[in-house]
Amino acid sequence: NRASIAARGTIPPLVELVKSGTSDAKEVAAGALGSLALNDDNKVLIAAAGAIPPLVELKMHGMDYGKEAAAGALMNLAVENAENADNRASIAARGTIPPLVELVKSGTSDAKEVAAGALGSLALNDDNKVLIAAAGAIPPLVELKMHGMDYGKEAAAGALSRLAVNVDSTVSVAAAGAIPLLVELAKSGTSRAQEAAARTLGHLAVNADNKVSIEAAGAIPPLVELAKIGTSGPKEAAAFALKELAVDDDNQVSI
Repeated sequence: NRASIAARGTIPPLVELVKSGTSDAKEVAAGALGSLALNDDNKVLIAAAGAIPPLVELKMHGMDYGKEAAAGALMNLAVENAENADNRASIAARGTIPPLVELVKSGTSDAKEVAAGALGSLALNDDNKVLIAAAGAIPPLVELKMHGMDYGKEAAAGALSRLAVNVDSTVSVAAAGAIPLLVELAKSGTSRAQEAAARTLGHLAVNADNKVSIEAAGAIPPLVELAKIGTSGPKEAAAFALKELAVDDDNQVSI
């Protein structure tokens, strides 16, 4: 359906509606573009139709649902796909990151989840990782991972996992109190949350002080368990984390 809807020339008028429709029409059009953007070919068409600037504008200045719909559309446009690399850079260049961080801090429950997902998608770009951390995203993402609903925890853990690839951010993520929460998520979160948590712990373990903190937080037993009996994604992530932790001699004995 998404391909056939787009093939009928729907995308340009939806973009025009996000630009200049009524408040309600902008929200509906942004939601429709977000749904259409789940199709990879449509992502290219939506970006080419000039959707990113008005979506950013709606996310900055719309009402609550408009902000959520725009953030969702931007997230889908930026998701992991080589063809979307230009979208990720373009979205960030238009000043989207600070309002997304603000949405994670103080939006509705749904808006926090969508904004965290969008930041996670944007964090696939190395320059964006730096911008996201500099915008103060790490503390509210840790807070969402601590107190959010299941999808919010998954989205926050995923964003933190991508940010933790940046060496400077490994210290900030740990300093914000993420390690015990990640260990707990690796123990008892959903499958996706366990995978994101284990992968984040692996990235954090690049830092020698973090290795000690991760082991002290009791991460090794649940990671070993996950590597043994988890599904393929969590297994791989747990194995990666254990490999990074095993660089420490004391941890080699524990593992």
